Amino acid sequence: MRKSLQNNMQNNNNNMNYKILAVDDEEGIIDSLSIFLKRSGYNFTGVTDPRQAIELVRNEHFDLMILDFIMTPFHGDQVVEEIRKFNKELYILLLTGHKDLAPPLETIKRLDIQGYCEKSDKFDQLLLLIESGIKSIEQMHEIKKINDELKDTYEKLEQAYLESIETLRYTVEAKDTYTRGHSDRVSEFSVLIGKKIGLSDQDLRTLQIGGLFHDIGKIGVPDTILQKESKLTDDEYSEIKNHPSIGVHILSNATIFKDIIPIVKHHHERYDGHGYPSQLKGEEIPYLARITAIADSFDAMTSRRSYRDALPLDVVKEEFRKNKGTQFDPELADVFLDILENHFDEIKEIQDKYLG
Repeated sequence: MRKSLQNNMQNNNNNMNYKILAVDDEEGIIDSLSIFLKRSGYNFTGVTDPRQAIELVRNEHFDLMILDFIMTPFHGDQVVEEIRKFNKELYILLLTGHKDLAPPLETIKRLDIQGYCEKSDKFDQLLLLIESGIKSIEQMHEIKKINDELKDTYEKLEQAYLESIETLRYTVEAKDTYTRGHSDRVSEFSVLIGKKIGLSDQDLRTLQIGGLFHDIGKIGVPDTILQKESKLTDDEYSEIKNHPSIGVHILSNATIFKDIIPIVKHHHERYDGHGYPSQLKGEEIPYLARITAIADSFDAMTSRRSYRDALPLDVVKEEFRKNKGTQFDPELADVFLDILENHFDEIKEIQDKYLG
């Protein structure tokens, strides 16, 4: 008997960790639930106004809600409808005066109501549902804890891998003076284009990372070719053309880089199909790679090379006009020309940032 009493006391102490909110416009029901649930050890709050209940959930944490269906000034399903706009996790049990008055099953599923039962002078069925709900909540908390721990570990691994690839990027820039700052500028130019056409934050992030690492494959190109000041031979140019595939090989083993692989691989494709490495044509070329190709070409034209000075802006604009639909996606080329014509201060700001 002593052991049973100890178990009951322990269960009651555990129950105090869970906050239950009951909503019923009959004060007598709230009073009965208060006595019953507090005796069972739960941290209980009861209200008769559904509007007050919505504000309580908005401003405080509750684990479980017991909700009357037929209430004034509006019914329980309307309360849930409002709560689900800002809280998807609250475990909700619906009380009905009679099973025929319960909301349709489709409504219960749509609003993610976990259960319902008929009102009764005895609360045995309700207590079973509450205990079942608490067990589900405990499991959800445990799963969330495990997921958070896994996420933390995964993010640390991602960061370590990102740092190692970043080191490779700096190694490439040390090999080739032209690429010093080039990848950073391509990254920012690409994001600028992406913002002008209204891409999502996720796509902008992919453009940013893709721009930073689009030339990572140059780590596998001989220094003599990267640093050559005269015109490349056909064989040497073939070596250069391998860098997208080398980059894909370097990045393909890490899921963190899966979204930027199309950029790394296809930023030298041409809209007319005469690019490399896959000779993709038109919309076959991944959209974000088409954006990066414009940013990459612009920075190449406006950077000083060993064999020529940076091209004047008017010449650059003419190159984009002339190569719309052949080298570049025509719609994206028009967007970029608009940036050059009307928002060049944003381009200049990026260029000045990486001078020297």
